[in-house]
Amino acid sequence: MANRRPPPRRRTAARRPARRGAPARRRRSRRQQQRDTQLLLLGFGALAGLALVWAVISWLLVNWWALIVLGALATVGGTVWVHRYRQQRTWDRVRQQTLRYGLPQLDSLHHRDFEYAIRDLMLRDGCTDARQIGGAGDNGADVLATDPLGRAWVIQCKHRRDGDRGSAVGTPDLQRVNGTARQLYGADIVLVVTNGRFSTRCQPLATQLRMHLADRRTLATWASGGRPLWELLPRIPPPRKDR
Repeated sequence: MANRRPPPRRRTAARRPARRGAPARRRRSRRQQQRDTQLLLLGFGALAGLALVWAVISWLLVNWWALIVLGALATVGGTVWVHRYRQQRTWDRVRQQTLRYGLPQLDSLHHRDFEYAIRDLMLRDGCTDARQIGGAGDNGADVLATDPLGRAWVIQCKHRRDGDRGSAVGTPDLQRVNGTARQLYGADIVLVVTNGRFSTRCQPLATQLRMHLADRRTLATWASGGRPLWELLPRIPPPRKDR
């Protein structure tokens, strides 16, 4: 029996290696097309803007009377704005000079509004730079002001919803503001003001620390009258010599 030869094996076609650089080139090509489109749009926008400006200038050169009208309108508008601004400033000064608070009104305030009320009273009395700074990180100071005699005030405000029936302001409140008022703010006068009352230990400590206290009675006189606070407190430092 003749020996049969095994059938020849079929050769598998060799796979071509994938071209790894093709997707990256396509991505770069798309990005380049996007940049070119953006540059083209920017160029068209710039040309359109220049054309619009040129058209407006050309129209104004022909219709020169429009410039006179626009100038007159701008002058009138500016004059009206300046007049209203000065009038508002005048009204603000009148409001500050006639500002009055009653104790029931102060008692009903939120503690933050109480700080703004103290600031407004200082403004009324001529402290043109009085400002409220109470809040997080205030280092014990709620209101800063410079009086007309050049003295720097640092004021801590302690509001009590129940007035003098509420909890008394204690010595820790005094120590807190005293520790920062002069070092951080250069205070000449350190004041703690409340619509309530102070504990019995506060006044001796305030005298020792050269601080000033304004309790409910002093606040009532100050807020409802026309006398500035420095005329109501004892042992106020003299005016600054460098004024």
